[in-house]
Amino acid sequence: MKIGVIIFPTEYTISMTELAPALEERGFDTLLVPEHTHIPTSRRTPWPGGKPLPKEYKHSLDPFVALSFAAAASKTLTIGTGICLIPQREPLATAKAVASLDLLSGGRVMFGMGAGWNVDEMENHGTAPETRFKLLEERVRAMKALWTEEEAAFHGDFVNFDPVWSYPKPVQKPHPPLYLGGESIHTMRRVVDFCDGWLPRARGGFDMAAGIAQLREVADAAGRDWSTIGVSVFGAKPDAEIFAGYAEAGVDGALIVVPSEPRDDVLRRLDGYADLIE
Repeated sequence: MKIGVIIFPTEYTISMTELAPALEERGFDTLLVPEHTHIPTSRRTPWPGGKPLPKEYKHSLDPFVALSFAAAASKTLTIGTGICLIPQREPLATAKAVASLDLLSGGRVMFGMGAGWNVDEMENHGTAPETRFKLLEERVRAMKALWTEEEAAFHGDFVNFDPVWSYPKPVQKPHPPLYLGGESIHTMRRVVDFCDGWLPRARGGFDMAAGIAQLREVADAAGRDWSTIGVSVFGAKPDAEIFAGYAEAGVDGALIVVPSEPRDDVLRRLDGYADLIE
């Protein structure tokens, strides 16, 4: 099972050029970064994690800019988003950003996606919260066309463009693996329908083994080969016994959330996971 970390890159967090090689040296496989373009001061939408909203949500860097520095400072590390807020992103530009990063990194991108939770944030992007999942699906399907077709076109309820040329194409074929976050049955159906992997959160009350069994049932019902779907746990507790249970249940990757701290503090935390990595 591959082990990685998730961290909010900010102006006060360890730099990506220091973190990426440090992860490789210690045997980590993956580095994911979250995304928030901004946080509305109204705070109308409660943070799902409770109160108060962590400082790093307001200070997060652009994920693709941050990941480009991580890519340049590493050789084998898988880099990606965890998660990219697709309903808040224009698909033509996002497809180019993902493909460019995959090209420049030598095919090391993992594209974690989600619909988002902050209603006032998405409304500032012109997104209606009640249709954000349909919007996400259309934008993902449009990006897949841009990545795989020489002259791509898409016509939907939310995304419309006639044939275009869009380059570069990703190094990974047909495109970087697309992982969708969430734990609901609706998320599982979307994973089976148009994604490559599932990115469930390790949170209280959610039975990961039961969730994976349910995802397999959804895949079987849809006629999709279960072996083509990856599973990486978002926010995994760094515990060897828990990781063993994940592996037994069919989890491919476990992603530990590392606080947005300065260099020395983060490196000490990573060193504390040495036994777990071994």
